[in-house]
Amino acid sequence: MNEWINMFLSPYHNKSWGYIILELTAVIFSIFSVIFAQRNNIWLYPIGIFSTIIYSYLTFVSFLYGDFIINIYYTGMGFYGWYVWIYKKYKKKQKIPITYSDKKDYFYTALFFVSTCIFSITVYSLNGKLKTNYDWMDVFTTGVFFSGMYQMAMKKVENWIFWIVGNIISVPLYFFKGLILTGFLFIFLAGLAIVGYFIWKKEALITK
Repeated sequence: MNEWINMFLSPYHNKSWGYIILELTAVIFSIFSVIFAQRNNIWLYPIGIFSTIIYSYLTFVSFLYGDFIINIYYTGMGFYGWYVWIYKKYKKKQKIPITYSDKKDYFYTALFFVSTCIFSITVYSLNGKLKTNYDWMDVFTTGVFFSGMYQMAMKKVENWIFWIVGNIISVPLYFFKGLILTGFLFIFLAGLAIVGYFIWKKEALITK
């Protein structure tokens, strides 16, 4: 039992308390962001942005420069989704309904996935990465998460499927990177995403 505990805690032996508290803060804000997303509440964006800004700092000081740039990218996408929700609500003068994706949505989602993967490959190549299967899995999950972020901005039920897949794949990735709290976070987020899917699916049946 002690060996398992030491294995999970060992990456933090050389980390300061400030680092650990920041990661824990980012974890908590990530959880609340998903909870607000389940409730179709726009607060998911400012809270999520705060979390990705913290992760941008943590990955930078940990010399995970590829992850740093990706988190900066996540932050930008958070502002994009926030803008879309506010703009569409103001334009239509009512809350945007939750709907299912059509062919056009799937086309733009695929475009987001491919362009994000190309961007990630470029970032990792410039940082001398893409040498292990973990690096390629990271590229794939980044594409999956960005597809989910786009679909969430459009308020599509299918966004949760992307989060479920991405969260499950990310668990071993973040354990491998030494961000143990974040690894456990993704286990929890996968469960929240499953619940979120059924909540949005039920609401979409009413507003479809």
